[in-house]
Amino acid sequence: MADEWAITSLRGGATMAIRSPDLDVKTRLAQETATRWFERRLSLRSPLDPPLADRPGRPDKPELVPPRAVEKRSLHTTHGRIALLHSIAHIELNAVDLALDIVARFATEPVPHSFFDGWMTVAFEEAKHFRMVRQRLNELGADYGDMPAHDGLWQAAHSTRNDLTARLAVVPLILEARGLDVTPSLQAKMRETGDLDSAVVLDVIYNDEKGHVAIGAKWFRFLCARERKDPAQTFQQLVRANFRGSLKAPFNDIARAEAGLTPSFYRSLTSTSSA
Repeated sequence: MADEWAITSLRGGATMAIRSPDLDVKTRLAQETATRWFERRLSLRSPLDPPLADRPGRPDKPELVPPRAVEKRSLHTTHGRIALLHSIAHIELNAVDLALDIVARFATEPVPHSFFDGWMTVAFEEAKHFRMVRQRLNELGADYGDMPAHDGLWQAAHSTRNDLTARLAVVPLILEARGLDVTPSLQAKMRETGDLDSAVVLDVIYNDEKGHVAIGAKWFRFLCARERKDPAQTFQQLVRANFRGSLKAPFNDIARAEAGLTPSFYRSLTSTSSA
């Protein structure tokens, strides 16, 4: 199926997926590259790899606007639930590219191959999430691209493109960990409105995201240990240097701790304490 894409290596397949503006191709290519890597049918790098992408490939829609211009709507209306699912689809799409970018951009880092196993697992599952949310949008008579979205997630990651430890601090340990905080209440609201199908999709995402944060925490701690740095202090320093604004309480402390992200990492960075 994917021979037409001429995947040259893990880095090459990841880069091709990032660059693809066709979202069906992007998600298929992400999963095909992951599968080939898991089966050890790909090398890590190749001289034939395409150059890294400064920006991920995207279709003409959605229109990208400032974060404050993305309208919030009540979940008690179908239109409001579509708006929420559209924003989640956008988050999951960015998550596909961010996981792939960690692999492609840092393929020359001196880390074990199991590092790339972890991030290709994340990429595979984020592609699954995007498809599930998009299918749910289709069932509700909508599609991804119907509403504006913002570019904040990719911009936050792009600022850490030269520092793997900083990238791990910002993407899995801030952006993905935020999903652990907010998703349970969204699931509950979907159930309250009777939208059980959307709640099931959120349940899959929530359970997978715990694993994604755990992968981020594992490798963040690995890099800190190698440099003999305190993980919590290093996280705080990197967040202050690379992330705009403070972290928002309340936190899902239990789910975060299960993933290896204990309160000592993030409590001192909050604007308001939920303790």
